[in-house]
Amino acid sequence: MGLVSNSDYMKSTSQEKPNSSQITEETIQRAQEGVNYARDHRTNDMIAAAMLSVEALASGGSERKISGEVRQTVLRLLIRTLFQVKVEFSERIPTTPALVVSNHLNHIDPFLLLGELPPHPYYYILGDARTLYNHCWKRLFLRFAKGVIPLERIWKEEIAVMEAAKAGREDLGELAAAIDKYVPKSNSIETLRRIDRIVQGIFANGEGVLLFPEGRLGDTEGQLLPLKRGAAIYALRSGVPILPVALIGTQDLYFRKKLTIRFGKPLIFPQSQRPKGKEAQAVADTLQTAMMDLFLEEYHEPEEPKPLRDFLNHMFW
Repeated sequence: MGLVSNSDYMKSTSQEKPNSSQITEETIQRAQEGVNYARDHRTNDMIAAAMLSVEALASGGSERKISGEVRQTVLRLLIRTLFQVKVEFSERIPTTPALVVSNHLNHIDPFLLLGELPPHPYYYILGDARTLYNHCWKRLFLRFAKGVIPLERIWKEEIAVMEAAKAGREDLGELAAAIDKYVPKSNSIETLRRIDRIVQGIFANGEGVLLFPEGRLGDTEGQLLPLKRGAAIYALRSGVPILPVALIGTQDLYFRKKLTIRFGKPLIFPQSQRPKGKEAQAVADTLQTAMMDLFLEEYHEPEEPKPLRDFLNHMFW
């Protein structure tokens, strides 16, 4: 993996930070939650176990996990009980290994997609480690389902707190020190190469990968942040097709809300073991256009009662 790939992957896993002069109580609370998750031995143990498991798989070994059919059934039952799910153009989903890429509005997104993607190939989530393991039900489910490539990274809220503390917010000094001590910042070249080896090994093993190329949660329904080039590099190096997906309605959750999954046409690019920066950017630009085209109309949030809104948004946060 060349230096261009490492640089772009690092950008793809970073998160833009809020302006430290405009830091809110919500930002501080989220940063404190992040520290609590980072200090939780159960979370750390599961992250370490997940990484060892996918490394063994990528090296030609096997991973003990529930079947794709069971995983799909459990997630589909949970999510379709809580929400109305509409799936469009599912016939476009490849039957061979693919890189599924989607916009990202809520932490329900990977679970929603895994409930509707076919059980074969088995899709692995490339996502933020602490977010994936931050609730008991997630830890319980993922302990058996596996299928996670955990990224240990600092959150935008944590960065904002540290910057604010440096800028003179003495009340945030203790929290900033805890972030510096406990929160992982694994963005070294070796870590990035390790993730790349795992992703390429999963493709070689006949399985698929699901990721969110915006690099963080989006701000607005029907819009897309500029895509990072990590997804393009993975696809170019492996030669697998990219399947663009649009998720609609997931930013604000409430009971029986309509959520739409719209699959695009697979994008296939010539394989390149050492993609150049311009080559990767051209693929990212093509992907961005394909994903934007899936938003067929301007989104309007339904004007209707929103039962269990706070509970469901927190459940998947």
